[in-house]
Amino acid sequence: MLSYTSAVTIALDATPLTVSTGGVGRYTLELARALACEYPEDHYWLLSDQPFPSPSNVLPNLHVGGGPRSPAERKWWTWGLDREMRRHGVELFHGTDYSVPYVPLRPSVMTLHDLSPWLDPAWQPHASRVRRRTPRLLRMGLATMVITPTEAVRRAAIERFQLEPDRVVAVPLAASESLFKPPPSAATKPGGNPYFLFVGTCEPRKNLARLIEAWRSVRKTFAVDLVLVGRDHVPSEEPGLRVLGEVADSDLPGLYSGALACVYPSLYEGFGLPVLEAMQCGALVIASRDPAILEVSRDAVIHVDAEDTAALAEAMRAATTNSYGFDDLRKRAVARAAQFSWQKTARLTREVYESATRAFSNS
Repeated sequence: MLSYTSAVTIALDATPLTVSTGGVGRYTLELARALACEYPEDHYWLLSDQPFPSPSNVLPNLHVGGGPRSPAERKWWTWGLDREMRRHGVELFHGTDYSVPYVPLRPSVMTLHDLSPWLDPAWQPHASRVRRRTPRLLRMGLATMVITPTEAVRRAAIERFQLEPDRVVAVPLAASESLFKPPPSAATKPGGNPYFLFVGTCEPRKNLARLIEAWRSVRKTFAVDLVLVGRDHVPSEEPGLRVLGEVADSDLPGLYSGALACVYPSLYEGFGLPVLEAMQCGALVIASRDPAILEVSRDAVIHVDAEDTAALAEAMRAATTNSYGFDDLRKRAVARAAQFSWQKTARLTREVYESATRAFSNS
């Protein structure tokens, strides 16, 4: 049994780190770092059956494990993962991306980021394995405890998968305090046309078609650009539509802070991490009324209906003509973002680990 009165060894699924950018990968790495920092007596292992870059600037108690060491261990979730955890003395597993081991030999925690794979298959065309596997894992009780990033997702998960409420805990994410912060008062904005910014992977639920339509409406009157940052965006030769694709994390704060507004009209979110990052940078944010985004941002951003293109364009137009008129909103955004931290996320997650250990020992 896992004891939290002495040092413990915990493994986190590092498979999200095989993808170069994205919220799940950021969650996995930031959480692992925060856990290692908050609980220096413990040991944390990042494990995956796929190669991933070794994280930089990590503490001595955060380790990177190996992958399958034999053909049999390629059956990772059935056999290989357990063998790797035994080699390192792992006492609890945290599946950071919808999965846990198929054989319950130790307590496990699953993070269920959102319900997008089940709400509309077109939103996640490559998530067929998650759509099939995750409900079975939950139904069979293989995830001792479940973490969601917001209460909105927690309530939806309990209803959809018929989970016991005391088995599901909402643990909010955060934005890196060292990376995302308002610019110095003397900082100058980048040259060129003023711009709106979208940060995120290009996928249907992000509602980019409406965003581009709204921007085109604004651009008929004002010389403003639209900058798209993230994976899978299609290059464009349209004047003013700047597709940057993947950028270094260190470039994001300047992009957030320099924008007229960060626009995030998503049809559905589990948390909306770019919204919080932009808020923490003191940016004006225009976002949809998605329940998770509302829960995270409260009254610190401009909310519009995701399917109302005219309302989105009007909000963007207001940001163009009266940027300084939203200074109070920017201050509220910074204050609201200060209520989130990876240290808090780590402590709440650690409490879930303890709950999982107690539940597993009593099962």
